[in-house]
Amino acid sequence: MKSPNVIYHQASVTRGRRNQSNNHQSVVLWFTGLSGSGKSTLAHVLEEKLFNQGCKTFVLDGDNVRHGLNSNLDFSDNDRKENIRRIGEVAKLMMESGLILMTAFISPFREDRAAVRNLISNSDFIEIYCKASLKTCEARDVKGFYKRARAGEIKNYTGIDSPYEAPENPELIIDTDKETLEESVSKIYNFLERKAIIN
Repeated sequence: MKSPNVIYHQASVTRGRRNQSNNHQSVVLWFTGLSGSGKSTLAHVLEEKLFNQGCKTFVLDGDNVRHGLNSNLDFSDNDRKENIRRIGEVAKLMMESGLILMTAFISPFREDRAAVRNLISNSDFIEIYCKASLKTCEARDVKGFYKRARAGEIKNYTGIDSPYEAPENPELIIDTDKETLEESVSKIYNFLERKAIIN
């Protein structure tokens, strides 16, 4: 519940002025997919490319956020929902600050991703589905979480005993099963150019 005593303050330095100063548009690139599908890797490599060209960027990574802001949340369906709600609010603020923001979260439920899209606005929310088979993701299991989930040591693990709802109409599908990292990054970069988000 929002307090009736909280009043939104409108800053004089607007997002539009920041975008003009940065010489690019600010957006949220929402990477979603199973653990091991390449979300974080893609986001960080893309950020490096954009940053080296003078863009103002940041990556919000799932594990890092759960170390601080969302450290009090577990992996129940309700807490997963709250995890994404909080991240959506942070993403909106960071976009308003003029950043090209990349988020790398499994975000398994369509309803939660739709809520963030509605919060941010459809045109500023770019959903990027990192598509990889469960078999591929398990083979890439550098953290050993899939193995532990299969053994029953981790409960509510997405793809094993908790569902992942793939996007129905994402702006981009990155087939990390078949594409090289360079091909995937180029695909996203070219999309940003076509949409005039970057020059």
